[in-house]
Amino acid sequence: MGEARDVMDRLTEAVTHGDLTTVAELYAEDAVAFTPDEGELHGRDAIVEYRRTMTEAIPDATFTPLQQYEADDTAIDEGVFSGVNTGPIPLPDGETLPATGRKISIRGTDLATVKDGRITSYRLYFDQMLFLDQLGLLPQD
Repeated sequence: MGEARDVMDRLTEAVTHGDLTTVAELYAEDAVAFTPDEGELHGRDAIVEYRRTMTEAIPDATFTPLQQYEADDTAIDEGVFSGVNTGPIPLPDGETLPATGRKISIRGTDLATVKDGRITSYRLYFDQMLFLDQLGLLPQD
């Protein structure tokens, strides 16, 4: 196992346990993250804040890996993020969605590029429509 794989595994553990101190330690101060729901985030503080909102919205989260890879300085995970929405979800317009109490199970992929033991670039991909549907936020036919 190389450095990138080790850092990604530690990140996954920290995120699913709500350990934002460790999340912050794993990112370079000038890291950049690309997310499907918040777009491009610049800097450790913005990335940790993004993670905070998800750990508060789904505090019992688990991640079940389906595929894990490492190529040079980049670790790649495909897996299922699951939990129950028991906390508020901040919306892009500044409003807050109250907890729905609904279960979610979202398949996604994330990639972390690591240099000197810290993530410098992070990319997350998941199906936002499935997430919204599982929360009961899409119109039902």
